[in-house]
Amino acid sequence: MSNHILVIADGRSPITQNWITMLQALGYQVSLVSTYPLENPLDVTHAFTLPVAFSGAGSTEKKQSVVKNKKNPDSGIKSKIIQTFRPMIMKIRYLLGPLTIPKYQAKLNQIISEIKPDIVHALRIPFEGMLASSIPEKYPLLVSIWGNDLTLHAPATKNMSVWTRKILTRANGLLADVQRDITLAYQWGFDQQKPTLVVPGGGGIRLEKILQSKFSHDWDNVLPSNVPIVVNPRGIRAYARTDVFFQAIPNVLKHLPDAVFLCPAMEGKAEAIHWVERLGIKNHVRLLPSLPQNKLWSLFQKSQISTSITMHDGTPNTLLEAMACGCFPIAGDIDSLREWITPGLNGFLVPPADPNALAEAIVSAYQNSELRKNAADLNKKEIQSRAEAERVRSQIKTFYAQFFRDQSFN
Repeated sequence: MSNHILVIADGRSPITQNWITMLQALGYQVSLVSTYPLENPLDVTHAFTLPVAFSGAGSTEKKQSVVKNKKNPDSGIKSKIIQTFRPMIMKIRYLLGPLTIPKYQAKLNQIISEIKPDIVHALRIPFEGMLASSIPEKYPLLVSIWGNDLTLHAPATKNMSVWTRKILTRANGLLADVQRDITLAYQWGFDQQKPTLVVPGGGGIRLEKILQSKFSHDWDNVLPSNVPIVVNPRGIRAYARTDVFFQAIPNVLKHLPDAVFLCPAMEGKAEAIHWVERLGIKNHVRLLPSLPQNKLWSLFQKSQISTSITMHDGTPNTLLEAMACGCFPIAGDIDSLREWITPGLNGFLVPPADPNALAEAIVSAYQNSELRKNAADLNKKEIQSRAEAERVRSQIKTFYAQFFRDQSFN
């Protein structure tokens, strides 16, 4: 019988789904405790939902109307409301979310006693890892850190700090997508003698499949030819400087008047519409819907430059995918991304709050085709050596194996 892994994660997440698929491909039996309700069931041995920290209340996003080729007089008001209440909602969740954990811990422990997994793996600290922190010691507990877990969420409130320390003290093994987070975890109570692994959070990059996607969509029928194309794949996120991205565009257009800016997952988003209208740049910006993977990959291969301007991050999958596609990466200058980008060599890093610096980087990158070509070659090699899926899977299998062998947990 194959080893049984219980994954605790947001089951809606593509990262979670990719991780489950990867584990199954490695021959493991996989069960799931999702912290968010699922519209469509996943192909796992057992599936449960424990909506810790009020996640059930936010499981379904309301669809906003799509606005095309016309001004929306209400978009500025909507944007202000969103920007006003988003931090408040996050703060409420930080304050009250931890209070829900004990109730769901009892239910999780009951599930574990019934299905008896060999390993429990929480794919994030808040609130999945926190939920798992009280499982019986006889079960090996692994935790994956996401880019914002220790830099944004952990210090947000006293309770968030307490629960972060609790899970990192309990965890038997730790996975992260940047070394920075392993180093930070030691400061939050993780034992330096315990096993760690640094691998891409999504399970790695399938380079061959990504490159094959080049012809999966005919962007030539949608986008003009022989013009600068810049893609921002990060959508609207609390930690992403969407405002800085849009504010950089007018300065870019002074030097590259034909430039086109593509924004997947921003179609119909009031915040994006507000900036486009406020800055008068609608003729140069395409607010696109969320794209399936192959279409996003083909978009990277059509574009010369990709931007990822965030205040907190680990290793974004979209950054690795853009690098794999030969798209020149420009990102916020934060510790985690310095592990992937050497400015002026294989990309640019800019102060995340500086639209002028971002504009200068975009213009410089586009005007230096030799730099972009060399960066594309370097980044492909970097992905092959550090993030290619088969290599990552082998590392993960080896990492898991030490917990299966360790009889002290049984």
